[in-house]
Amino acid sequence: MPTAVVRFLVPGTSSRFRCGGLSVELQTAQLLAGLRRTEVVTYRERREGHFYLDDLLSDSPANPDVLWIVSWGFDVPKLVRRLRGRRVAYHAHSSGYGFNLPPGVPVLAVSRNTLGYWGDRAPRNPLFLVPNALDQLWLERGDRADASGRTRPIDVLVQARKSSDYVLHQLVPILRRQGLKVEVQTGWVDDLVGLFNDSCVYIYDSAEYWRGRGVSEGFGLPPLEAMACGCVVFTSFNHALSDHCDPGRTAHQIGCGSLAHDVWRIKAAVREPCRWRPPAVELAALLQACDEERLRERWSRVLDELDQMRRWPDEFPLLNAPVWRLRWRQILQRARRVVDRLPGWPRRV
Repeated sequence: MPTAVVRFLVPGTSSRFRCGGLSVELQTAQLLAGLRRTEVVTYRERREGHFYLDDLLSDSPANPDVLWIVSWGFDVPKLVRRLRGRRVAYHAHSSGYGFNLPPGVPVLAVSRNTLGYWGDRAPRNPLFLVPNALDQLWLERGDRADASGRTRPIDVLVQARKSSDYVLHQLVPILRRQGLKVEVQTGWVDDLVGLFNDSCVYIYDSAEYWRGRGVSEGFGLPPLEAMACGCVVFTSFNHALSDHCDPGRTAHQIGCGSLAHDVWRIKAAVREPCRWRPPAVELAALLQACDEERLRERWSRVLDELDQMRRWPDEFPLLNAPVWRLRWRQILQRARRVVDRLPGWPRRV
């Protein structure tokens, strides 16, 4: 029997929780609405129009036809414990939170970086790759062609959030002294697509930000959104950014060798952006892979496979070997090799 309801758990939906992770969960819930009945469930704040976790757990027993999807990294272990006995899947954005998942809990990774992390940490849990979708606005309104050859009013766009000290305090001042129009965006923007369409070069340098927090860049949509608007992208290549940022092809490394080298390349990209943009065929393939309809098909296959797994009992789920046991086994193997080399000691065959 197919899953009847898919419930997406988020802490809240007010501006207090506004971030990329929340936007992705709400967008994914809308994406799946055409496949299964979907519900957004909050668990920290009550919001009109949404279910509240405490109410659902107290009012209804465990139902195998309901799939609960958790995603908020720091809350995942607690939520999984609260949902024990119910069907749960982890929609994995960032990696590096350090927790382990119970046997059998599926991981729905939004990037190959996160997929690889859980493929190493939980190789016996069901693993799936479900990249995030680009909002249709980026695909419909993004000015990738520049057929008119228009001059964009902003030479260089930098979003202050997640950016590095190097970009904000070294690169931006010298670019301005070189005569470039540099926009550092700090607040909320009503029309982000329009801002990107008006920018020639987009700089995104999040490696320092995420390294300081100990977790990863979960999906790295901003550079892809910038490419969809015809921007030349200079970026770091940490974590999920490497899924769609190919150095020297679709994007260019920021902080590459020296400040002078960065300044020269950015100025050259502003002068002749067509020579620095991604090849049209490669960009089209990247954007097509993030199209909502394409990803709805991928989600449909994932949900079907999760339903298929329910057909077999899980009294004896496959277990992930504990790290201490794997390392102890390695120590024993090394000790045996040392013993085998001792003079007069009979060699094992």
